[in-house]
Amino acid sequence: METKHRCLFCNSTLKHLFVDLATCPPSNAFLTAAQCEEPEVFYPLRAYVCEKCFLVQSPFFKRPQEIFNYDYAYHSSWSPSWVEHAKQYIDATCERFGLDEHSLIVEIGSNDGYMLQHALARKVPCLGIDPSSGAASIAQTKGIPTITDFFTTALARKLVEQDKQADLVCGINVFAHVPDINDFIEGMRVLLKPQGVVTMEFPHLLRLVEDVQFDTIYHEHYFYYTLHIVQKMLEAHGLRIFDVVQLPTHGGSLRIYGCRTNAGHTEQPAVQEILELENSHNMQSLDYYLGFQQRIFTIRQNIMKFLLQTSSEGKIVMGYGAAAKGNTMINYFGIRKDLLPNVVDASPTKQGKFLPGSRIPVYAPSLIKKIKPDYLLILPWNLKNEIMEQHKYIREWGGRFVTIIPHFEIL
Repeated sequence: METKHRCLFCNSTLKHLFVDLATCPPSNAFLTAAQCEEPEVFYPLRAYVCEKCFLVQSPFFKRPQEIFNYDYAYHSSWSPSWVEHAKQYIDATCERFGLDEHSLIVEIGSNDGYMLQHALARKVPCLGIDPSSGAASIAQTKGIPTITDFFTTALARKLVEQDKQADLVCGINVFAHVPDINDFIEGMRVLLKPQGVVTMEFPHLLRLVEDVQFDTIYHEHYFYYTLHIVQKMLEAHGLRIFDVVQLPTHGGSLRIYGCRTNAGHTEQPAVQEILELENSHNMQSLDYYLGFQQRIFTIRQNIMKFLLQTSSEGKIVMGYGAAAKGNTMINYFGIRKDLLPNVVDASPTKQGKFLPGSRIPVYAPSLIKKIKPDYLLILPWNLKNEIMEQHKYIREWGGRFVTIIPHFEIL
């Protein structure tokens, strides 16, 4: 069915629905107690696949300026494993490309300085760019120069004029957050030195589909990428991919390494290997994307059956992690406080607030030992191992962990 929406990359009319998750508020728009007495705005949450370029995307329902503001609740540093992931990236990248005190690293979507603090420790000059003034102010207290703004081609040109061309332009889980993707990629090309490197890390659409990771679809994410489409996008702006790495983060991610078309970086075999992997799954065909919605219904049946049964038995289920992906799942499945009375989260910015839509209260993790739940439902399943290790003490009273994706499991 033809829609009014057009592909944000190639401008083709979007006709093919990939998934419809009804309506919900923005996943990181946490509420105060006073706001719980007021109405909430719900937006459609759908993703389409472009029949021309096969880019999976969500239409532009909510402006980025309304999402990534001072109150933006996600701070990367609250996950120790994520901070370590960033450190390993900085160390490996600096070694591989010889980055030192004469280089410049620019991170787009630098958040609270979780990654660039490791560049500072190596005495490599760096610059963060992030639109959330709340997160940016935390980074600045760490000594990280940070521009509070959205990254655009215009901003890239200003930086070049200020002699701030980059040896490395990087971003982790920011590539999906930018609706004007053509301007964003052009800005990266402008900002790069002639032999500079750009790396972008993002969840791989292959894993989203194969493992039914529907909860990674929310209003902050405008795009869901294959290597094929990212290669097309970069080539359209005078960039090329010369290497790619598969990562376990966020249920399966890709980190691409790009450069200007005429730069001297040699293409590595991994690029063709991942392209061939995607071809083997027929990802350049509309047929691949059909039937995804039905697979979500099966997950819903399993978790709702579990919650209803435990409630009837008087068992206590507590949610862990006030994550955006959890909010997508909770709102689409219609889970409310009668089945999931509370959620705990390590981030102080979320504690004392309420989940958007469901209005389930968020507490500090210390509540776990006080209530002693029978089950701890892990909402950010990508951090399952870290959370289970941190809270393994629940086994002292017979508590068990529960995950939903890629399949329902009691651990």
